[in-house]
Formats: sequence, structure tokens, C-alpha cells
Amino acid sequence: MSRYAMMRGLLGSCALVAIMPALGLQATAQEEEVITTSEADAGDDTARMDLVVTTGSRIKREVASTPAPVTSVGEQAFDDRGFVTAADALNDITSLNPDFNQAAGDGSASGSGQQFPELFGLGAGRTLTLVNGRRMVTSSSGLGDAQVDANIIPTGLIERIEVVQAGGAAVYGSDAIAGVINYILKDDFEGFEADVQFTEGENDAYNAQSARITAGTNFDNGRGNAAFNFEMSKSPLLRFSDLPVSNRSRITQSNSADTGPNDGIPSVSEVMPAYFWNFNGNGVVFTAPAPPPNFLARVNGSPVQFSPDGSIIPYDPGNILGIPFAEGGQGTRYSDLAGLRTGVDRMVGNAIGHYDLTPNLRLNWELLYADTQGESVPQGYVRTVLNQTDPALGAILFTRNNPFLTQDAIDSLSQANPGFAFGAPLWLSRNFYNDLFPSNVQENKTETWRGMAELEGDFDAGDRNFYWTVSGSYSEVLGEQRAWDANVALFNQAIQATRDVDGNIVCAINADNDPSNDDPNCAPLNPFGAGNISQAASEYVSVRTGSDFENTQIDFLATIGTELFQLPAGGVDAVLAYEHRREEASFTPLRANQLGLTGTGTLEKPTSGEYNTNELSVEVLVPIVGGDFTLPLVQELELSGTYRFVDNSIAGEESVWSLGTRWEPVDGVTVRATRSRNFRAPTLTQLFAPTTVTVTNAGNDPCDADRINAGPNPAVRRANCEAEWAANPQYGDLATFQDPAENFSIAAITSGGNPNLENEVSETTTYGIVLDQLLVPGLTFSADRIEIDLEDGLSAFSNEDFMATCYDSTSQPADICSVFTRLQAADGSNPAGTVISGRSTTFNAGQIVYRGEVYYLNYQFDTSFGDISLGLEATHTSELSTSVTGTTFNRTDNTVAQPDWAGKINAVYSTGPLRLTYQLNYLDEVKAREGATIENNPNPVIDSNITHSVSALYSLDNGVTFRAGIKNLTDEEPSYPTLVHGDILGRRYFAGMNIRF
Repeated sequence: MSRYAMMRGLLGSCALVAIMPALGLQATAQEEEVITTSEADAGDDTARMDLVVTTGSRIKREVASTPAPVTSVGEQAFDDRGFVTAADALNDITSLNPDFNQAAGDGSASGSGQQFPELFGLGAGRTLTLVNGRRMVTSSSGLGDAQVDANIIPTGLIERIEVVQAGGAAVYGSDAIAGVINYILKDDFEGFEADVQFTEGENDAYNAQSARITAGTNFDNGRGNAAFNFEMSKSPLLRFSDLPVSNRSRITQSNSADTGPNDGIPSVSEVMPAYFWNFNGNGVVFTAPAPPPNFLARVNGSPVQFSPDGSIIPYDPGNILGIPFAEGGQGTRYSDLAGLRTGVDRMVGNAIGHYDLTPNLRLNWELLYADTQGESVPQGYVRTVLNQTDPALGAILFTRNNPFLTQDAIDSLSQANPGFAFGAPLWLSRNFYNDLFPSNVQENKTETWRGMAELEGDFDAGDRNFYWTVSGSYSEVLGEQRAWDANVALFNQAIQATRDVDGNIVCAINADNDPSNDDPNCAPLNPFGAGNISQAASEYVSVRTGSDFENTQIDFLATIGTELFQLPAGGVDAVLAYEHRREEASFTPLRANQLGLTGTGTLEKPTSGEYNTNELSVEVLVPIVGGDFTLPLVQELELSGTYRFVDNSIAGEESVWSLGTRWEPVDGVTVRATRSRNFRAPTLTQLFAPTTVTVTNAGNDPCDADRINAGPNPAVRRANCEAEWAANPQYGDLATFQDPAENFSIAAITSGGNPNLENEVSETTTYGIVLDQLLVPGLTFSADRIEIDLEDGLSAFSNEDFMATCYDSTSQPADICSVFTRLQAADGSNPAGTVISGRSTTFNAGQIVYRGEVYYLNYQFDTSFGDISLGLEATHTSELSTSVTGTTFNRTDNTVAQPDWAGKINAVYSTGPLRLTYQLNYLDEVKAREGATIENNPNPVIDSNITHSVSALYSLDNGVTFRAGIKNLTDEEPSYPTLVHGDILGRRYFAGMNIRF
């Protein structure tokens, strides 16, 4: 069934819901409610319509009265800032690390198109996502975390997004370590709304569109409400060449001017533009299958390449700096290794409603369907002299007998190697990025289905009123990843071309016309020069690669709350909750991946797993002072506590808790604090991901010349590397060592799950102060300190992590250092010391220490010429330390990865139908990376970055609102030389229209 057919079915269901017969009660809608309270009888003294359920607690209380810091984004921000998705809104919050699906510029891919919230840089898997206070199914697959894609949230129904900063596991369960994101949807939408927006980049590279419709109605005299939303949006795929900033093609290379670790001269220098001189898209010719420059085939003293017409022409390798890089030339530009940003095409439909069956019983329902598709640029297929350790990816051997060679080409190449005229081989080093496959775009697609039904109500028993909910949900994610790759065996058959007895060019295996020893489908492939591969040859060698995955979640949640008894300051409230959740996941590689048909030869196996969890929690709120009972300097004082017991069928039992307090010494001043124990259970993919061996890059080598003086303990790193090099003199001179495995597919990396994982746990403390109109009417300020200490951390550790831990530890752990191995003798292509094997997996050895603060200020006042609102939001990270083993910590605070200060200033002016906004975004000056100094980095300090955005909205009396804005008004680039410390998209304009009636 196509996605459009499924959407038609969903919209039909929405229409059916909208006209269903009405049955029940009109409830009072509170603007801040997650779950609307039922209307009580007029004479019921226990009715508490001023109390609601807020994020971070299941007890009904006054809004903004929770002891933990909470920030929110309302629906108005979507219009003011031109947000198209919930991910756009989350990326604007300073405590959340932005997720743009953007490549780092090191050859890595730009991502699947899914966007996951991540608080305080602790990892996306440590931020829990909820919709209306309930858990969602995992969107992602692979060796990773339980994450929910922000692109599937229906923006047309968002009332606000609440962010609990730090903790929440005692209330909601696993994953709420850094905090909780709760998308609160409108529960009483009435009318019809249509919205459309267009965004255009000034350089015409980034053009995006979105459209949505939302409709809702009350029925049966207000007892019920039903609404649905359908929306689509599209953002473009970007390549590095699309933007000047990303097309710099910058690398660092060993600096020959460096004389030592204390000379003030960087050990590396910048190269721009950097090229791989060993290959290009036409094909560079070598006299031997090895990368040194002396093996370049030369005619009349010049290296040569093929041209698109098949002739031999001079080749300019540029200023060769070593293997594999050159400055300039006609090789493959380094920045063209992968795409810059993933394009996202999303379609979301959502139906939501409620119906009051009786005055004390309400039925709520939600139905969601989302289809998101990401398009990115993979590295593509290469056959180069840099990959001779893997013959499947090495340079292509050819002789004069290849019928695709012209006589002129044969004559020219015979000058390069006289033996070629008599049958001696030459080698072609070439990338096939653009002309081998039907498409050079990787596709990632996910379909999400979710249905939820809930009964909520209240009843009186004795002298108490009880409020309760019972809900069940079923969610399913079907995902697939697709790309084109080369079937290596068929490719090798296709390039062995010859002529048959009739003079036709055919594959060599078909030349003898022996049906028992041929492949009738084989189409000969002409590799000489770009654009010469026939469609038949492309279809013959191309194979669809990728995998399918399925995640399923069944969740049952029941809660009941009441006032236990009265104290002088008020009632003691409690809520008891039980949750049962079942999670299932499966991973099925395509046939080509299972058979290892592609260049890596990796045999991928289908895998699946499941677990269930039973969890019981109790939450209590105790007012100590308040109401009619006050004390000097104690207008209000309350204590809250939550305990949660978890029984996971795989990870075992866990107990977590939280304690909080709020103290109001005088009107307008609130002091608050929390202490909590939180946890995260291992995901199914962390437990059961299939074991695979992939020939890929090994990650950054700490002993590489440009990294040996970096890291958390540069002296320790250097000493450990020097000791290993002294024990292995065949590795050569450490001062000039460059590990080619950093950039090329050389190392055999074993990845897979770890079935012995346990829960990770954290201790979290927050404390802060809120000043609400204390001295200045309309002025509110809050400041909160956040401290998180995590142990037994669940993290997907790469081979690079293992290497860094090994060399940065004073006592090198044998179990860590033995994970990777180095080449003991040069093999002709790679020097001794090259990392040739390693591992990537998940385990419970990590620790994280986070220290920081969040600040908020808002000042609203009226003037004779309009209303003005000023806002400030800032996040300060004073420490973010992570450790693989718990002994050596890497600090990313005050670096590009986690700036020490991130802030924004908002200003709004409104008068009548006109609304004008301004926003300033600020990133502080930081280090390029931990340990960056002028000795190891030509740009150790990254400048601060400031961008400005403006917008205007004008509302007509007929329900039509026009909006327009400019993002990055001054066209500020990211701080050099990064691609992420700032806004890489530059100045762009958006315009939209909203119609509501």
C-alpha cells in the first residue's frame, strides 16, 4: 500500500471520528493542562479545577510549581521563527544540543534524516520523549539509543513543548537522565486552519516548503471534541559544494616547520583546497598497484588520466603533500566525500479527541501516522591504489587487450610503460561516484503508526475524591535504509571485457560461448573516463543494499491519585502508578548484505529481540507551610518525593527515586531543589545488534603526529605512544607518523551487541531560585544549577574510543588496549603501525560528570504605542566529562562540541494586528577540541558567534495572518574553521500565510 493510500484511509477515519454521535460532558479546558480535569458537581467542595497534571509529576498541582527547572516553547514561536517541525523548535532551546543531520566534514555521513533531542550533550538516548505525558516507540535502529524522531510530531496540534531539565526517571521510567521532552497537543481544537510556508536561501541552495491543515469540532453539545491534522514539509539535500563555507575542502597535514612541542609552531598546518591526488572520476593511471607518486604513469614527463572520450590526457596531481593528499590539482576534492545535510521529506497525520461518557468519565484517543524520508549522499564506490590491502576495492588492472581502449590510448600508455604494448598491465585508480549506479543518493524511510486510548475520571469514596487514568497504546515503526553499491564479483566480471568471434565487445566469461561457463546477463563495463558506463553494465553490477527494521511497543499505564489527609498547610496528595511495557525489535539486512556481495564482504545476519518491564511508582506531595499557616520568612514550604520499582525481563530490577522541595520565603521569591536517582535500561539494539566485520576507517589515532600532543593528558598520551614505538622500532619515526587508517577503509572493525549489559544509573541534583515580579512588575527571572553524575554508562564505543582510552590512561588497561591491533610490517600500501583491526560495541564502563546552569528572564510591559516583551535564555556548561573506563576523563565543555555558554535574546513588539520580533543567538568562544593548543592545532580557539533573525506578522479581521522573516539577517558564517559553531545556511527568507475560521 502506498503512503498516500494509507493517508487517505487515515483521513477517512478522522472524518468518521468527527461525525460520531456525541455522548457526554463539557469539560473545562485549562490552557496549561496535559490532561484536562473533569468538571465536578457545582456543590462539590473537593473539585479542584485550578490544579492540573504538569510535566515531571503525575500529581495535580498549580502550574509551574514543580521543584525541577522546566522551560517551554509555545505555538506562537512556530510563527515568529518560521519553525516547520518540532525539531526546529528544539534546536532553538539553548540547553538542547542542536541536531541538523549535518556531516562533520571528515568524510562521515550526514545522518538518516531523523532528529533526536539531546539535553546538555549527554547523548540523545538519555533524553526521554513523551507525547501528552506518555511514552513513544523508538524511531531509530542500529547500535544506538532509544530515541524518538522529532519530525513525526504534528506541529499543527502542538500547544506547547515542555522540557524538564535533568531527571524524571522516577516518574516516567528509563531514559530520563538528562531530562524529559513532553509534546503537549491541543485537546479542544475547534475550527479549520490552513497554513503554508516557503523558505529560500540567499544562495538558492536551501529552499524548503511546508503546508498543513488542521480541523476540529465540538459535538453533542460540547461533550466531545475531535480534531485532525495533516501536514507535509520538505527540506533539501545539500552537498558540500552547495555552500562556500563547506566547500573549502580543508584538512590539516604534518607541518615540516614544527621543531618540537614547545616552539609555538603547530605540529600540523592547514591545506585548502585538499584533494586526493591518487584518484578522480576519470581514472588516474598507475604503473603499479601502490600509491607512491613514483608509480604514477607518465607520458612526456606528465602523469596521465583518461578523459571522458577515452583518450589519454595529462593529469595534474596538484602539490603532492604525501599520501593521499595534495593541495589543488585534478584529483577528488576532499569535501566531496559525502553530503553536507540530509534532505527530509515528511508527511504526518494525527487524529485526537475526547468524549465525556458521563460527568465523571472521559474517553481520550490519539491516532498518529508519520512517513519520513531522508536523502543523503554516501561516499560511493571506489577502486583505487589506496585500497590494495582489499583486492575487492583496489585499483583495476587492465592491459592493451581491453577492447574499450582506443588505439591512441594504447599508444600513449605504451610510452608510459613500454611493456604495455606487449601485454604488461597498468592500473586504473578511480572513483565511480557519479556514473556507476542508477542513483548516488542513500534513502532512509520510516513509517510510524501509533494508537492510544484512555479512560480518565474521578469518583468519591468516603470523604475523598480519587482521580484516575487507564490507558493503552500500540506503536509500530517500520524502517528501511537503501543505497546502491557494487556487486564486487559481477563488477570484476564486467571489467574483464574482450571481443567474441563476431567482433562484439562482451564479458570475457562469455567469449567462448560456453553456456556452462558464462553469465548471459553480463554486460561489459567501460571504466575509462567519466560517463562511459552503459546502462546495461550499470544494471548488471549495481546491487541494492540496506536493511529493514521494525520496532513495536505495547504500553499499558494506570494511575490513581487522591488527597490522603489534611495538614495545617493543606492536603497531602499522592499518586500511585503502574506501567507495563513490551518492546520488540527486529533487523533484517537485504540479500546483498546477508551474502556479503559488496566491497566490504561483511556477512550481515538478521536479528531480533524483545523485553518487557513492569514498573510501579508512588509520588507524594506534602505541604509543610502554606495557606493560612505561615511562618516568618516561610510563606510556603512543600516537600515531594517519588519512588519507582522496575522489573525488566533482561536488565533486571532497579529502584529509582526523587526528592524535591519548594520554599517561598516572601511573595515573589521561590527557592527550589531536587535530588534524584535515575536510570537507563539497555536497548534491544544495544543488547542484540548482529555481529559484523566491516573494513572501514579506524578513527582518529592518538599516536598520529597531529594528535599526539592532544587529549586530556598530552604528556601521558605521548609517553604511552613513545613506549609502544620504542618496543616496535619497525613502526618508524613517531614524530612523522601518519596513520592512513584514519581516512581510508583499512581496518577490520567488529561491531555488534552485548547481551550482558546492565542499567546505567545517575545521581542528579538541581537547585535554584525564581523571582516573579518581586521588584519590577512583569519581570520574571530564574536560575538553576544542574549536577549529574552517571555511572555504568551505556555508550556505543567506537574503535577511536578504545584507542583514546588506551593511550590516555596512566595505567593502560589490557582489556582496552588489546581490542585494536597494528600492522607489524609495511605491506607496500600502508606503513607499519597502521591500525588494521578494532571493535565497536556497547558496555557498562562509562562515567559522565555534568555541571552547569540554566537561566531565564522575561520582562513584559505595556506602553502607549504597544506591548513589549523581552526575553533571555542561557545555558552554561562548566563541566562535561566523559570516561570510557572510569579512570581517564575527556572533557568537551568549552569546546565546539559543548560550548560553555549558549544564549539567546528575544524581543517582541505588538500593537493591534501587527507583531514584530527579533532574536539574537549567541555561542561563546571555545576551544576547537579538548587540549587544543597552538602546538597541535593551527586554530586552537574558535571565535564566538552571533546571529540575528527578525520577523513580522500581520493579522486581518477575516482570520488571515501573513508572516515573513529573515533568518541570519547579517549572513554570519560559522566561526572559522568549523561548520557547526554557528549557522552554516546563511541568510534565508521565509514567508507564510495562515487562514483560520
